[in-house]
Amino acid sequence: MSDIPVKRNHMKIPWHNYVSARNSQPITEASLSEKASLIGRTGMMLLSCGTGAWRVRSSMNTLSEALGITCSADIGLMSISYTCFDGESSFSHALSLTTTGVNTSRLNRLEHFVSDFPAEGIHMSGEALHSQLDEIERIHGLYSPTALGLASALACGAFTFLLGGGPLEMILAFAGAGIGNAIRCKLGKHHFTLFMCIAVSVSSACLVYAGFLKLAELLFHISVQHEAGYICSMLFIIPGFPFITSGIDLAKLDMRSGLERLAYAIIVVMVAAVSAWLMALLLHLKPVDFLPLELSAAQRILFRLLASFCGVFGFSFMFNSPVRLAAAAAFIGALSNTLRLELVDLAGFPPAAAAFFGALTAGLLASLIKTKVGYPRISITVPSIVIMVPGLYLYRAIYNLGIMSLNVSASWFAAAILIIVALPLGLIFAGSLRTKCSATAPDGHTKRTAFCSFRSSAILLITGAIQKQSFFVHSISLRSHPRSRSFFPGGPQIYGWVEKRPVRHNVFHHPPQNPAHNTQKLLEASSELPS
Repeated sequence: MSDIPVKRNHMKIPWHNYVSARNSQPITEASLSEKASLIGRTGMMLLSCGTGAWRVRSSMNTLSEALGITCSADIGLMSISYTCFDGESSFSHALSLTTTGVNTSRLNRLEHFVSDFPAEGIHMSGEALHSQLDEIERIHGLYSPTALGLASALACGAFTFLLGGGPLEMILAFAGAGIGNAIRCKLGKHHFTLFMCIAVSVSSACLVYAGFLKLAELLFHISVQHEAGYICSMLFIIPGFPFITSGIDLAKLDMRSGLERLAYAIIVVMVAAVSAWLMALLLHLKPVDFLPLELSAAQRILFRLLASFCGVFGFSFMFNSPVRLAAAAAFIGALSNTLRLELVDLAGFPPAAAAFFGALTAGLLASLIKTKVGYPRISITVPSIVIMVPGLYLYRAIYNLGIMSLNVSASWFAAAILIIVALPLGLIFAGSLRTKCSATAPDGHTKRTAFCSFRSSAILLITGAIQKQSFFVHSISLRSHPRSRSFFPGGPQIYGWVEKRPVRHNVFHHPPQNPAHNTQKLLEASSELPS
């Protein structure tokens, strides 16, 4: 019997067929359909990287403005419907993805493509631009299934310690998560369904953990109470990226994308939790509490910093981040997650409130690092706080629901929901503290609130919260441009100057007309800030 080729359910779009035959023609002089094809393809590639709807729409708007047209887009989890207008006619497309995932390496390249387009891309032909996108599209996985398995093993092993586990639980979770995620990657490359990949990988992780624990019990007489760590071996499957981006989309009123991402994340969690619950029943595992660790306060903080760094580094690898990007996210995650845990232990903060300040800290630190390394903020912030997603809470909620302990299940669900809501709120609030509003001065430069504006406000906010005191941010009256406004109402406003250039290259400086006068104004304004 002859082999019958399998037809794709989603047909491949021949993007180069939209390109005019005159390949040397700049894209600004091309037809509306050619311009719209470039905009739509860029948006779909950004969406396939796992970024939120707001960022996809912002990138599509950047390309549209540079091409002299208008674009209106409706964006979901795996589809985009958009229409482009040039004042005389319109062109509409409805595009969809075959699958969804996270690829921060490709996202970084696309962000650079979009930011460079107004200065460089408008002079290139449509064929050359689509060839660049072809090159970016070929960036699939930077790492093999074995490397991804080791990354998830490192992340889940570190996760185990942060949740209270000891060395034995960490070793067993390392083995279970490594094998489980390697199997998931292998199944994904063979295009197995989402449910199959999740169920098989989670079941494998739990089976490996239980098998090695039984072997250690027989050979070394290890206590069976170490079984608590089996939950940690499956936490590589928790969809932290969709959870966080769904919250950001909902906050920005991108309801379709936010609700679809939330539904996707809930489906993944439910399938994973039910699979782990069934394996727990078969293997007689229970999510008991971890055995206490005898550590001093200094040792606990040091190990938490190290474990948080390793955990975020591993998750960043799983998101296909290059080493430098993964290290930047891990550095932020180490500081912000350790702060979160210490706020709970030392200051008695509720877990949700501590998660908010942890995400806020991660967002502020990412704003600083972004100016140094040039990576997209979402590629740094989201991996750095993924480790804060309460996977343990979600699983215990499903487990207790399965054994009909409804009160206990509801408590775990409520705690998990509060933390999941707090994480994107922290990132959103950190973004509002950044300088986002600008006004154009008469001399052609752009007037923006300086970094010290959000820095001063953030210090006041975080300090007051940590001390658990009631505080108010007092308004400080300074000279400001009449059209300027701050995203932190009542906060100190100090204005600087920035040239019009791509975002990642923004550098504050004084206007060339009278630098001494502007320096004096900044010094006078700074002296009015509260000590």
